[in-house]
Amino acid sequence: MEPLTLYKLMMLYLLRAVKYPLTRSQLSDFMLGREYCSYFTFQQALQELLDAHLMREESIRNYVRYILTREGEDTLEFFGGDLPEGVRNDMNAFLDENMIKLREQVGTMAGFQENSLGEYTVTLEIREGKEALMKINLSVPSEEQAQILCDNWKGSDQVIYEYVMKELLRG
Repeated sequence: MEPLTLYKLMMLYLLRAVKYPLTRSQLSDFMLGREYCSYFTFQQALQELLDAHLMREESIRNYVRYILTREGEDTLEFFGGDLPEGVRNDMNAFLDENMIKLREQVGTMAGFQENSLGEYTVTLEIREGKEALMKINLSVPSEEQAQILCDNWKGSDQVIYEYVMKELLRG
């Protein structure tokens, strides 16, 4: 098997194994961190997967995540058996060691952008897999306030989610 084909199958395998989107840095942490390929080869493989519609990008404010498409699933189903056992074992060990960290990184997102009124729209989100459990958009007058909201979201997202659910489900 050609190395570039192997790298593409590996990225598809990782996306299928976690069952939720991964960021470029999460994919590269494995591919580059375990020295499977160079940065430029990683970028080439990623772009070819996108061009072939085997994965797609999802942009949410300042986050870009990669999602396995149906075509990617089919490709992996057909060619996944060609992945060497040692490579599969290495990927599974990486996922076992990092599954919670990977999920937390993509499960809670916060970002902001300047809007047409010269203020900042902050988007705070909690996701599970591909689905948004909660998404809040807030408008604030300054970039400093937007950054504070994003920074504070990471530590308080679950408390806020639980509070909102409790309040809205009261009968």
